[in-house]
Amino acid sequence: MTDFHAPILVTGGAGYIGSHTVHLLAQQGRKVVVLDNLVYGHEQAIIDDGVELVIGGVGDQPLLRSLFDKHAFGAVIHFAAYAFVGESVADPLKYYRNNTAEVMSLLEVMQEFECKSFVFSSTCATYGLPMSLPITESNPQQPINPYGRSKLMVEWILKDCEQAWGLNSACLRYFNASGCSMDGRIGEDHDPETHLIPRVLMALIGEIAEIEVFGTDYDTPDGTCIRDYIHVEDLADAHAKALDHLAAGGDSVCCNLGTGVGVSVKQIIQAAEEVTGKCVPVRFGPRRPGDPDCLVADPSYAGQALGWEAKHRDVRDMVSSSWKWISGPRAGRYSDQA
Repeated sequence: MTDFHAPILVTGGAGYIGSHTVHLLAQQGRKVVVLDNLVYGHEQAIIDDGVELVIGGVGDQPLLRSLFDKHAFGAVIHFAAYAFVGESVADPLKYYRNNTAEVMSLLEVMQEFECKSFVFSSTCATYGLPMSLPITESNPQQPINPYGRSKLMVEWILKDCEQAWGLNSACLRYFNASGCSMDGRIGEDHDPETHLIPRVLMALIGEIAEIEVFGTDYDTPDGTCIRDYIHVEDLADAHAKALDHLAAGGDSVCCNLGTGVGVSVKQIIQAAEEVTGKCVPVRFGPRRPGDPDCLVADPSYAGQALGWEAKHRDVRDMVSSSWKWISGPRAGRYSDQA
């Protein structure tokens, strides 16, 4: 059983989902140390007093040992990863090194310091093409790209570590992370930006010329892909609940994080137009290879295991929070933060 009051190490905590989780944990009064190499993270995304940011990599074992020796962490939340599917296909070794091999360096140090609670940022990409919908945790895990395989390998490693030295873990398989903090202070700031909602909004502010819709002939009601969009603050809440589950002596779990609600690309565009009152410039193009018609989660097990469910089920919450962020702090590169 983990000490509820022990410090928490959050790797990749200056990134998109990581920074929202760090913000929530700090608001809950937890002691948080962030380790981030700032390749994709942003120092200005750490907005809470008392959160220590250490710039460095997960594979740096001397640095990790110094941090564990100083703070006596009770748990680790691991976000640090590369997450561009196309890049993983073009450069698989980069993904296996960063997303898999460097995690082993972190786990070795955790074992040395007898830290046995690990919350892992996994992905629905570990399932590959689903056998049935909605996707439950019993769906076969057959990833179709190196990104998904690099995450699945870590899930396997965690199971082996549990058997070998008692590591307990929570593997949280996200569907489509979306939205920004409801107060507008932190949000999504990727380079390059590949997520649909911010790209739609970027087209509205003229940052890109238009949004391209890849395929209109899918087997869906309006012909465009359907996905399960989960608000980033709901993802943060799931990580906090996973920490509490492990701290209370709960068993290792693997949970889908989604709303269970499918939303099409055209419905996202419509929601953006409703929220902003503006017309989205759209160009319709051919399908991308490998895009399934529909990916929707069955999130019920996360409710049973962690007492979690998504609060933001209306995609307009994702769009409106993203619009507040993109047209405010992000436009001024966070200068509008209060």
